[in-house]
Amino acid sequence: MTTSAGRVPQVQMLSPDGVFEVPSEYAHYGKYIEKLTLDDFLKFYRDMARIRRFDNECTALQRQGQMGLWVPAVGQEAAQIGSGYAVGKNDHMFPSYREHGVAITHGIDLMSIIKMMRGVNHGGWNPEETRFHLYAIVLGTQVLHAAGYAMGVNFDGNVGTGDPEVDQAVITYFGDGATAEGDVSEALLFAAVNKSPLVFFCQNNQWAISSPVSAQTVVPLYLRGEGFGVPGIQVDGNDVLACYAVTAKHMDDARNGLGPSLIEALTYRVGAHTTSDDPSKYRPQEETDYWIARDPITRFEKFLRRQGVGDEFFQEVAQAGDDLATQIREATFAMPNPPLENIFKHVYTDPHPLVQEQQAWLENYESSFEEDSK
Repeated sequence: MTTSAGRVPQVQMLSPDGVFEVPSEYAHYGKYIEKLTLDDFLKFYRDMARIRRFDNECTALQRQGQMGLWVPAVGQEAAQIGSGYAVGKNDHMFPSYREHGVAITHGIDLMSIIKMMRGVNHGGWNPEETRFHLYAIVLGTQVLHAAGYAMGVNFDGNVGTGDPEVDQAVITYFGDGATAEGDVSEALLFAAVNKSPLVFFCQNNQWAISSPVSAQTVVPLYLRGEGFGVPGIQVDGNDVLACYAVTAKHMDDARNGLGPSLIEALTYRVGAHTTSDDPSKYRPQEETDYWIARDPITRFEKFLRRQGVGDEFFQEVAQAGDDLATQIREATFAMPNPPLENIFKHVYTDPHPLVQEQQAWLENYESSFEEDSK
């Protein structure tokens, strides 16, 4: 996307051919890469490859009736793994429903995500333990939740103390489509006026289901916050190192009391919005092919090979991905259905006659199948 002033400035450190270079104007971001080791780079690659293998396996499981829905994130691995590892030990994350990559950088059990999509639970992890809050299925709500939490962090005085054991920041993830909702504008406003330690991380994957980003905005999304007093930056969302460095810098700024900021990670949703969607109905294959050629995992592999990483490592990662897929598949098929009464629990604080009537009807209906099978 371009503006009337010309090309949008974008932070990029890895070219599509895997060549690493930090432009002089972004040296303050490049300092964060200098702190990384080869082991960190290998970790980034493993998790990008792992989450894609998991993602593809989940799509297959949904097609086989093992989940009601799956939300793919193929193509967005660099934005998620890079930003996820930039989140500090005290920080809190508020995701939407596609942040599988961010989840694994903070130890979320992948089967918990499947259980939620299967309807076994409502999110099988404890946000207090992981600081990774539950998926927000209702679009945009998590941005308001994050704004409120960040305001509380500020009110508690856990910002800008200089003590790394005390200072906290908050990050929230959302897509380009959510920026058209009032929730995001409200969150930007409240974060700005309260100088909250909040980083807004927008994964601009080009499509809000079937609506292109061009139908949602006439200016780059990273500028969306300026009217509220929230500065923004655009980063190459298929560059895992740039996503890590930019997120780390802005999370540091938030913890240090410099207020909120907005990061737009320009990336692409290669697959469907969800498994109930057919992207071939609304977007040209030529566009998808263009972005596939800029695949974030392929790009990072080229970078690692330039660092001397050989075939043995990539073969090991591929085998680990196959092993993970087997484990996920076996665990999913072995998963029992949740108790029927769970549907009716926690609807009201006190027993309700209509809910009891509905539960009795459903139990009788289900038992009729057992009688027919005798």
